[in-house]
Amino acid sequence: MGDRLDSVRLDRWLWAARFFKTRRLAVEAVQGGKVDVDGGRAKPSRAVKPGDRLTITKGQQRFEVIVRDLAQERGPAKVAETLYEETEESRKRREEQAQQRRLAAAAVPRPDHRPDKRERRRLSAFKKGS
Repeated sequence: MGDRLDSVRLDRWLWAARFFKTRRLAVEAVQGGKVDVDGGRAKPSRAVKPGDRLTITKGQQRFEVIVRDLAQERGPAKVAETLYEETEESRKRREEQAQQRRLAAAAVPRPDHRPDKRERRRLSAFKKGS
């Protein structure tokens, strides 16, 4: 196992780099068009090599990363961070989006407390119209 890897399956690399919790989720994301390799769609079995540019969309977040190293096994998070380098534009865009989400959440009034059983019953009755 001491051999240096030339390439790794895309789904396995995404899982090892901790972009997805399971390989199944990585496969579904690739098949769903949420992952592009060098600007084009790819299959889960596509070989990824150092220097490849990936665009990964997870929910509202979009990562643009450059593959720096390869791994077939999932390791500690510190090791996973060394497998890729996020582009500066991607990092800035994600920070701006996070700031916008925080501001939007701050604008929405939140209740002071959770309703207790009695209040939940009253809300339920109110919503039913009785």
